[in-house]
Amino acid sequence: MSPLKSASVPEATSRARVLLHVCCGPCSIVPVLRLREEGFDVTGYFMNPNIQPLAEYLRRREAMEQCAARLELPMIWQDDAWDLTRWLRDVAGTRDAGELRCRYCYGTRLEATRHMADKGGFALFTSSLLYSRYQRHEVIVETAEAVATDGGPTFLYRDFRSGWQEGIDISKEWGLYRQPYCGCVYSEAERYAKSLAKKIL
Repeated sequence: MSPLKSASVPEATSRARVLLHVCCGPCSIVPVLRLREEGFDVTGYFMNPNIQPLAEYLRRREAMEQCAARLELPMIWQDDAWDLTRWLRDVAGTRDAGELRCRYCYGTRLEATRHMADKGGFALFTSSLLYSRYQRHEVIVETAEAVATDGGPTFLYRDFRSGWQEGIDISKEWGLYRQPYCGCVYSEAERYAKSLAKKIL
């Protein structure tokens, strides 16, 4: 289903509680601001086993802590989900190319978010992944709608990409760490592949 035709567009009612999966600090700013403008009661959920290596994970987590403090955003942290060996075992060979890898990462994080939302009594769930111009937006929407079909919390679709520059400007003003690649070792390799190619030539 195209995001433009998505039926998952509920409005805020009586401060409806929404669990926002957050991938990093800079990408979380606009989603939090926009959802609050609509009247939603937002809580952040940091669950990102794709962020590698561990030093990078910790750096992004720290940036998210700083962002949450600025926004006075309640947070749920699931650091026990980080397991490099398990992640590589699940992805290598069969899901390590392009969209298949992304679908796997979106699916694991969105399913965990829906589960945590259900456990925490949230009516809705969504993700800051919907803010990035570099993510596969329609795949994120399809995946979120798929994990929400078995009842429980409803997927809240919003296209946050219109606030792209606003989020960049605020994150720079706040001095937040801005990561140079998506998160996994594959995206890191893709990000720096041209630099390596120049060395080889």
